[in-house]
Amino acid sequence: MTGITDFDALRRAMAENSERPEGPARNARAEELLTAAEGLEIPLAVIEALGHQLKVYNYSSEKDRLFVPFARLLRMWDERPADFDEYEAHSLHWAFKWVSAGMLDQPHIPLASIEKWLAEMEHRYRIAGYSERAVRSAEFGVAQHVGDRARAERAYAAWLAADRDQMADCHACELHGQGGWQAELGRDAKALELWRPVLEGEYSCAHEPHTVLASSLAPLLRLERRDEARAHHLRGFRLVRPMESMRGAYTDHVEFCALTGNEARGLELLAERPAYFTDAGQPRSLMDFLAAVTLLMDRLTGLGLGGQRVPGPAGRTWTAGELAAHARERTLELAGRFDDRNGTSSVGDRVRARMAQRPLVDRLPLGVRTVRPVQSVPAPAQVNPPAPAPEAPSAESGLPALLAEARRLADTLSPHALEAWAAVARAAEGTDLDPRDRAAIADHEAMSLGPEGIPLFDRAAALYAEAGDPGEALAARARGAYIRALAGDVDAARAAVDGLYDETLALYAADATGVRQTASVLMSRARVLMRRVQDSPPESEATRPGDSGTGTDAHAGGPEALDELVEAERAVREVLALVDGVAGVAGVAGVAGDDVRLAARGAEARAMLGELAERSGDVPRAGRLFREAAARYVAAGLPWFALEYEVRIAALSHLTDPAEAERALRAALEHGGPYVEPAGRAQLHLQLAEVTGARGAAGEAAEHALEAAHWADEAGESATLGAWARHQLGGFLLRQGRCAEAAEVLESALPDLSAETHGDGMVVQARWWLGDCLSELGEHRAAAEHRLRAAEVARHWPEQQDHATLAHLAAESLGNAGLLEEADQAYARASELWRELGNPHFLVRSVRARAWLGLRGDAGAEGARKLMADATSACERALEDTADPVTREQLTAELGNTHRQFGDLLAHSVVDETEDGAIRAAFEAALVQMDRAAELFGELGADGLHGRTGADLAAGRLAADLGRTAEAAARARGVLAAYDAHEGPEADDETAQARRAEAARLLGLPEPER
Repeated sequence: MTGITDFDALRRAMAENSERPEGPARNARAEELLTAAEGLEIPLAVIEALGHQLKVYNYSSEKDRLFVPFARLLRMWDERPADFDEYEAHSLHWAFKWVSAGMLDQPHIPLASIEKWLAEMEHRYRIAGYSERAVRSAEFGVAQHVGDRARAERAYAAWLAADRDQMADCHACELHGQGGWQAELGRDAKALELWRPVLEGEYSCAHEPHTVLASSLAPLLRLERRDEARAHHLRGFRLVRPMESMRGAYTDHVEFCALTGNEARGLELLAERPAYFTDAGQPRSLMDFLAAVTLLMDRLTGLGLGGQRVPGPAGRTWTAGELAAHARERTLELAGRFDDRNGTSSVGDRVRARMAQRPLVDRLPLGVRTVRPVQSVPAPAQVNPPAPAPEAPSAESGLPALLAEARRLADTLSPHALEAWAAVARAAEGTDLDPRDRAAIADHEAMSLGPEGIPLFDRAAALYAEAGDPGEALAARARGAYIRALAGDVDAARAAVDGLYDETLALYAADATGVRQTASVLMSRARVLMRRVQDSPPESEATRPGDSGTGTDAHAGGPEALDELVEAERAVREVLALVDGVAGVAGVAGVAGDDVRLAARGAEARAMLGELAERSGDVPRAGRLFREAAARYVAAGLPWFALEYEVRIAALSHLTDPAEAERALRAALEHGGPYVEPAGRAQLHLQLAEVTGARGAAGEAAEHALEAAHWADEAGESATLGAWARHQLGGFLLRQGRCAEAAEVLESALPDLSAETHGDGMVVQARWWLGDCLSELGEHRAAAEHRLRAAEVARHWPEQQDHATLAHLAAESLGNAGLLEEADQAYARASELWRELGNPHFLVRSVRARAWLGLRGDAGAEGARKLMADATSACERALEDTADPVTREQLTAELGNTHRQFGDLLAHSVVDETEDGAIRAAFEAALVQMDRAAELFGELGADGLHGRTGADLAAGRLAADLGRTAEAAARARGVLAAYDAHEGPEADDETAQARRAEAARLLGLPEPER
């Protein structure tokens, strides 16, 4: 059935099965292997097969099955302990800890049986001579579970006081348990301090830092260390995702999503693990999982998404509301069984508290894409302003209060004035309002409708006239004319506004209207004339004098276009003259008098002059005027209007003055951010990410890219702007060495990145970065896939440098993944490309890499030596072909490295050789290569010091292996003398200290103190 006929084959099969993914398939294979072991009639084979079965059960969802093989092993130990070798005896005692913890997880096992088992464990450990540390740790687990705090404290102290021995859990696992207790006691900072060595990689094991990262999420959120919490989620979830046995840690990630406004991400996590809803092999982790599911579903229901379809137990469809009720009922039923068994309410109290949690942060962007939940029945459309409106009077407050608020907001040019007047209109239905108020209602409704509102401007004008304000009536008609220009009918708008302009000036001259109304008409006219200019191409796109022999004018369209620009500037300056005249001091930043509207006119007029300067090619003057306009808006208390001009400044400055571009973008976010639509906010953050990233501030750039991704998702642009932002975020995280986070983000971005939308360069870069991340994480096969796919795209580019680099990197990943033949092919392709590009350095490196692959693969020692000889020849030819001193120095170093590696390869090629003559011949040949390497490095002076001493020491080791100890000692003394004679910093750096220590070992001397 299994094809296993001897003990060695069984061991190989068990080793292979251990490498398979956790889960029922691996468990089933372990059962087959036990049957095969029993057929061998070798007691140790059965013992090892039972131990293997015990291990795979423990690290799976079928933990309840581990008791049977353990009982059988224990019986075999009691009957014939001599059948156990040292390793299996140790493994049997180690499994006591799994069994004691496993009993706690099963509510049908009586507490008395667990206590009896704990005593049995203590007895057997004492007989075997083990410390009580593991026993006290297990006792602590029992006390903590049942809620006996006093006993838990005693056991905890005894656990820490007992000696560590070979039965103690690894440092990482112990620290996880100790930190978990501190967190349960409300000591979050203490928990994180205990976990720090695990989080920083000082301690690790097969399941750490996986569980510590998960356990740290809630404490970090409670301490408001949100950036760390985000990082731990992305990094930790990547670790637990493929491990079926880690439902508990997975649960913490689901809970994290529910507590941070990432409900959509939580749903995706549930969808990835449908079996977690029903796997009953470990009831305690099932209970905890369902408690987190309840929390998430309650959160969705509280957001009005109770009708949302969600992932749930197989066999039917579920809505959030239905799953919340089901999960809560099942959770409480399981908790009740544990509490009945324990005789306390501890388990039920804990899960109730978990389900009752409130979000710890409204929104914590993660950078990864998620599909936002939507109601199964669409909710009525709502108006969502870009920023929260100030608290306004309710309809119950009465019409006078609504009117007063609407007037106040209109007078201050608030972005919320339109909504306020709409509220007045609704409240005023059926009432007889003053004509002035009815005019304002019509005026603001017209503004909100765009071109469709043009007739309403006429209605507003008639009402203003009825109210005795002919100037405002003209201003309303002028606003309508400008809207007509925006709709494309510029000529009709010009004709209309010119007539209104004449009427207004006549009224103003006769003191029949005020400066505010007059400025409004003048500004509308200036806007219409600017619209004519904007419809013409700027000077940069037109024919300039001297560009051709025709002598055409500087502006497209000739004199007519120039006249339009001059006329527009004249109209703008007329606005400035009026406003600044009222202010009393022309050109001083601030409010024109006390009228915010007039201050806004002055600021807008200066911005118009800035646009005209930009179109004329006078960029410095344009930037100066935009800055002045923005400053005036801010001074007038109208920062939201400054946004557009700060963005214009950034666009003008990004190439010539990055610092000014960054300042402008920050100002845009500060002044206009709350009033910007999500897509605009995403763009601002994305531009800031690029600017800050360009000056090397990768951490800050990542924060902006993260915000950009979030706001792009909010805007419904996940697949376009969001993918761009995630691409940038992944790159900035990679630059900080945060490879696991970067990989999660880039994997999330790739499905949306396309050559058509984002350009093939961005697609290649994303796969390149992802390959780098995966390589650092040890996921070499996946890294190779992304690098190969990127190389395939780059293959079609005119410039082949990227193609060559990616082919080389892909070969490296393939080799690390053990795919030797594929790696050799990729290196061969890279060699061809480096040769075509005239890059001897990487040509030599790719051939050297093929030589080392050959030694591991089919080429064998002879083929490997030939390839290394080819690499040497290629480097020598390149050195002969160049006279450039810098290039010669670089190639000399490369040739030295090649000879050094040639020597190493020759020595490694006879590792499995048994014939002494062949070994000596290889070592002698290797010595020649080492001597040549030392000679070449010696030509480089101080730059080659470490290379020369490394080659000399390698030669010394070879000489020692050949029995020539005097020669080895002489080489070691030469290394020490070289460093003693050198006066530069290289004489005492880390490499020098390592070289001195190795030389001392060759000489048989004590290693020098550091």
